[in-house]
Amino acid sequence: MKKLKSSLTTTTSIILLSLLIVQNANSMGLRSFVALPIDKHGYVIRFSYEHLTGGDRDNLITSVAYGLSNDQAFLFEIPYKITPNDGRRFGDLSALYRHTVIQDDFFSGTSRLALLAGAIVPSDNDRNPAVQTGLVYTFFKDRYEFDIDILYQVGVDSRPDSGRYDLSWQYRLSPSVYPDWGIESELHVVTELNGRWQEGNEITHQVTIGLQLVNPTWIIEGGLVKNLSNNNELSVMLSTRLHF
Repeated sequence: MKKLKSSLTTTTSIILLSLLIVQNANSMGLRSFVALPIDKHGYVIRFSYEHLTGGDRDNLITSVAYGLSNDQAFLFEIPYKITPNDGRRFGDLSALYRHTVIQDDFFSGTSRLALLAGAIVPSDNDRNPAVQTGLVYTFFKDRYEFDIDILYQVGVDSRPDSGRYDLSWQYRLSPSVYPDWGIESELHVVTELNGRWQEGNEITHQVTIGLQLVNPTWIIEGGLVKNLSNNNELSVMLSTRLHF
């Protein structure tokens, strides 16, 4: 009987620990905000800076996420041009509602599928809005995570349609094994394949590589973005996230 109780206690502890690890998985891709897990009534603020090397394009993107429940969230994003070419500093506001429709939690991991719907709201009267819809899938287990999101934007009136995709793979470099006493931070490597498209233009494929320093309440991350088509531009990005 004592051995049985001990075995049950050990099993229960392992299950609780694995659930804790899943809930604290704050890693995600560098180029997309839609895959980030958010607890009920929790919120995340992200500031991302992007600089085009050899050019004069500098953008600061502010993103905010709020968890309505464990499977529903609101996601907002607005860019700010530090060096505008046309005098317009604020870009269009992206507003998305995310609903997780499938979630399968297992030992040291999870997989989930969510649907996305929302709108793009212009920051001035010279541009038209857009309706956007898409999906995001995440698979997380042990030291690695895979995310894929697809988003399509249907322009209203004269606004052209557009779309994007992001395939991201993250791997935890450190620690290789979680110690019994817990850890303060993790180091992840991130590799991505990204695509950006606008009606009337060819799709631009990009590759992104970077690092993430993940803490339970904050994340610092950065990387390089290289265009594989068109102008072969190289951009540098640096961002920080605060989890509440």
